[in-house]
Amino acid sequence: MSTEPTTTTAENTSGGRNRGVAVVTGASSGIGAATARALASEGFHVILGARRVERLRELAAETGGTAMSLDVTDEDSVNSFVEQVPTCRVLVNNAGGAKGSAPVAESREEDWRWMWETNVLGTLRLTKALLPKLVDSGNGHVITITSVAALETYDNGSGYTSAKHAEAALHRTLRGEHLGEPVRFTEVAPGLVETEFSEVRYGGDTERAAAVYRGLTPLSSEDVADVISFAATRPEHVNLDQIVLKPRDQASATRAHRV
Repeated sequence: MSTEPTTTTAENTSGGRNRGVAVVTGASSGIGAATARALASEGFHVILGARRVERLRELAAETGGTAMSLDVTDEDSVNSFVEQVPTCRVLVNNAGGAKGSAPVAESREEDWRWMWETNVLGTLRLTKALLPKLVDSGNGHVITITSVAALETYDNGSGYTSAKHAEAALHRTLRGEHLGEPVRFTEVAPGLVETEFSEVRYGGDTERAAAVYRGLTPLSSEDVADVISFAATRPEHVNLDQIVLKPRDQASATRAHRV
């Protein structure tokens, strides 16, 4: 386990605020990295988790956070990571992704396995392991980044949509199971966001990935991070259960206006 602290958890404040520790998974790029910056600016000490530790070190230096190696698909990695988290006020379950776009009849089981391990079981492992510390904080908050794919299905996307539906079901169930405890649960479901997501889905095919966003203005990672930060900084009696955000030009997972 590689740990790269750049400041103590008590030192990272903004304008005199000290909001406690926020853990962000999948923090090496995209929404995760933008969320780390947004939460750090609000006074959280951000613990950054991802496999690409070199990227995390740069972000930790920028935000005054702590970089730690994390593979959410590996139980030992998760356990080692959580053991090094002293306290936790906010958990942002951001690690996830899609692989492939085949119809069910041509789908590859290994792609499905990766998507379920990363999106569903990864969220389960981190949330389950950190829940005691979140509750002990007296004002815990689990923010899970799902997708409009957790609300809809579409052709050639069943591996991803099924994983995101399952991840969302896991998250929403927690809301009732921990009712009355000092912990909140917010689901953030973005539409088209221009990140490395499509490159991963299409196996590094940058042209195909770029075509996903062509002809419209997609959301940026910063747009989503702004919403996550807003949810995390509401008064502790306010629970934003579910937030769906899409570009103005996108109506659904399959319908968008392009020029």
